[in-house]
Amino acid sequence: MTEISSFLVQSMAILGGLGLAVGIMLIVASRKFKVETNPLVEEIIEVLPGGNCGACGFAGCADFAERVVNDDAPINGCPVGGFDVAKEIGGILGQEVTGEGEARYPFVRCNGGLNCVNRFEYDGIEDCKAVMMLSDGEKGCNYGCMGRGTCVRACPFDAISIGEDGLPHVNKNLCTSCGLCIAACPNDILVFAKESEKVHVRCVSHDKGKAVKEVCTVGCIGCKLCEKNCPEGAIKVTDFLAVIDQDKCTGCGICVEVCPQNTIEMR
Repeated sequence: MTEISSFLVQSMAILGGLGLAVGIMLIVASRKFKVETNPLVEEIIEVLPGGNCGACGFAGCADFAERVVNDDAPINGCPVGGFDVAKEIGGILGQEVTGEGEARYPFVRCNGGLNCVNRFEYDGIEDCKAVMMLSDGEKGCNYGCMGRGTCVRACPFDAISIGEDGLPHVNKNLCTSCGLCIAACPNDILVFAKESEKVHVRCVSHDKGKAVKEVCTVGCIGCKLCEKNCPEGAIKVTDFLAVIDQDKCTGCGICVEVCPQNTIEMR
């Protein structure tokens, strides 16, 4: 028993010594290889939302803060924080930030959903990209929204959902305008739109009118009635699709009234 006890004591002593040696080595290494952090970076991190969503185009809030300090990213580069956070960052860096931009939110450029026929019944992964791998999607319109929620899963703020109409709906009270849903949409259905932009074309199809009417009851047929009746020349039909110049549009609503497909809407 004495020999066993002595062996255990020796073993514990050796392990303890090794642990102490490793600890000392780690302390020395941490001091020797310590990377000094610019205090400005820490201050900026404190004022950022902290979502690490990547909407700024960088790896996260810490990466964005470091880039801003190194002048590799704009002060107003955080879409989630918006103008208020940009002003705080400007204060930290001693730079004035002016010109608060108008609020922009993702806008759904398709009104197909249940108004658009399906070419086949899809039974698979609930993902728009996955659906589109099968003959460009189940929808009769290859340009339209697939309604499988890829944008929903891309949003870290639960600000977007698929409604009973089979289309995405944005909750502006939760939306931070980060743009991740826009980047995730494989058919470019979602785009940013300013609050002041009231008239919109809810279609992105470039098919001819006859082909559109065969698959969708609300798609643009390129009839040019909107273009002919707009008093401001703010709407043009190009490649069978009406496009609004928001800088010219006054929101009179004439194009909405004359559109035979109810493709143009006032919001």
